[in-house]
Amino acid sequence: MWRSIASNALTFFIVVIFLAAGVILWGQEEYEGEGPLANAICLQVESGSNMWRVSEKLAEQGAISSPTIFRMGAEYSEKSSQLKAGSFLVPERASMAQIIDEITGAGLSTCGTEIVYRVGVNSQRVEVRELDPETETFEELARFDPTAEEAPEEYTRIREEPDTQYRLALAEGVTSWQIVQALNAIEALDGEIAEIPEEGWLAPDSYAFEPGDSAEALVAEMRDRQEAILQEEWAARADGLPYESIEEALIMASIVEKETAIAEERGQVASVFVNRLERGMRLQTDPTVIYGVTEGQGVLGRGLRQSELRDANPWNTYVIDGLPQTPIANPGRAAIEAALNPDNTDYVFFVADGTGGHAFAETLEEHNRNVARWREIEAEQQQSN
Repeated sequence: MWRSIASNALTFFIVVIFLAAGVILWGQEEYEGEGPLANAICLQVESGSNMWRVSEKLAEQGAISSPTIFRMGAEYSEKSSQLKAGSFLVPERASMAQIIDEITGAGLSTCGTEIVYRVGVNSQRVEVRELDPETETFEELARFDPTAEEAPEEYTRIREEPDTQYRLALAEGVTSWQIVQALNAIEALDGEIAEIPEEGWLAPDSYAFEPGDSAEALVAEMRDRQEAILQEEWAARADGLPYESIEEALIMASIVEKETAIAEERGQVASVFVNRLERGMRLQTDPTVIYGVTEGQGVLGRGLRQSELRDANPWNTYVIDGLPQTPIANPGRAAIEAALNPDNTDYVFFVADGTGGHAFAETLEEHNRNVARWREIEAEQQQSN
């Protein structure tokens, strides 16, 4: 009898194990498989929310099949504590795993209505836009220049809505002065920045913020990102570069950033300046002279004068040897990477080629021909105008 009982118990446990394994496999398929959402939605995650509230909201909107499996998946993947507030795009048929990755990722809102403060090298603008979940494209509701225009009514209306998202977008090559001017003009930020941060040490990037956030905290985030990029790229730098420190590499990256906007040229431009440093040649680059005139405060808006090219200041690379004393802008990651891993060339000259790019040369004779060709193009352009 006991043998029969033991045999039945063993059979029972085996059945239980198989059933448990089946439940686990089913749960995994539910978690990772295609979701039930027929049309994309914008998921609002309020500040202070938790995975339980989010899972119930997703179930109500038909985005997930089981709130319990959703919460278990978040817990198992150790992402329950990483929930971010914001408005997030949930595409049609998104799996629970994909949704959790979205709402626990970088924390940047990807859906809903947003106000974007764009700081460019030559201008600023504010954009008010709304994402259509169905098409996953933004519809622009308003756009204006905050330095020259009154804010439109649409901007004021959207600012009063509680779920509006805010973002600051910095273009590569903006100066620290330009960033501070823009930050101090954003009404949604708290506090005012009195001192201009060191040039070059603020990462051009996209920064989400909420009304009442500190402007100083946003600047600190910019610096943290730039330092992280510099440390990463410095560790992977090429051998034999003529830089004694990360600071010198940052100065070079800022020059590369200002000399070309074409991604494919950055490595070549960097190689020109590296070759000049190694040969004891002066860098002779106009953007450094411009910075010596403006000190990063605004755009020069005209050509350089001969007196400015001769002026002895710490940024005039037509006069000084080596690098200028500070960066001349805030370079992006690509320019930093180019400065620390330049192309392997013998170029020591370059000039505009009339297409938006540059013609590079190894010899002065070749460079003079490129310059002559550029002068011809300039003359043709003036005649056509």
